[in-house]
Amino acid sequence: MDVRFSIDRTSPVPLYFQLSQQLEAAIEHGQLRPGTLLGNEIDLAGRLGLSRPTVRQAIQALVDKGLVVRRRGIGTQVVRSQVKRPLELSSLYDDLEAAGQRPATRVLDVTQLPAPPEVAAALGIAEGTGVQRIERLRLTHEDPIAFLRNYLPPPAAAPSRPDLEATGLYRLLRAAGTTLHSARQSIGARAATAEEAALLTEPPGAPLLSMQRTAFDDQGHAVEYGTHLYRASRYTFELQLLIRS
Repeated sequence: MDVRFSIDRTSPVPLYFQLSQQLEAAIEHGQLRPGTLLGNEIDLAGRLGLSRPTVRQAIQALVDKGLVVRRRGIGTQVVRSQVKRPLELSSLYDDLEAAGQRPATRVLDVTQLPAPPEVAAALGIAEGTGVQRIERLRLTHEDPIAFLRNYLPPPAAAPSRPDLEATGLYRLLRAAGTTLHSARQSIGARAATAEEAALLTEPPGAPLLSMQRTAFDDQGHAVEYGTHLYRASRYTFELQLLIRS
């Protein structure tokens, strides 16, 4: 494990919390990749000049978040990082790339079909109008985190599979001349079906975060409708709230 930690003994922040936060940051930014061994508590404590209980408490905080596991006979091992995404009109691909998460895309299906009622209402078009449906699996460090289903209204044409695998949908829409201006979004949660669980490597019935979003251009026209599912064990939304006095 070639990561440097800075422990400030004069800080009011507890030592275990300083260590756990720095370890979490190293995991999130890919410095400690899944499968990396942190070493045992005695070695880590000696290297950092900390007590073993302090190191144990820091590692337990990561275990509780599902970032590392303790394996008998092996030691503490990184298993995954959690994606923290700001709640704003941005592409998941761009957010992951900015966070150093090495995003990748597996295109599952690109097809044209008549717009079902929910899709037609979201896009403001007549039911049965032909729309492009794009289904993708988004991965970080080869680990799936989201199942993405997007609908594009006419006259938009679906980007090619190679383009969808190379970058994010919003980036492709902008490159095609679409000005993304605003969006209407709702967030919820539900249990994974057997098919969804298999795609996201979760057990059937595992909790998933759900998101429905309609994006609009600068003329107020709906240009995309998405229904996305995220692994709750790997994903959180972050937002900033203003307090009114």
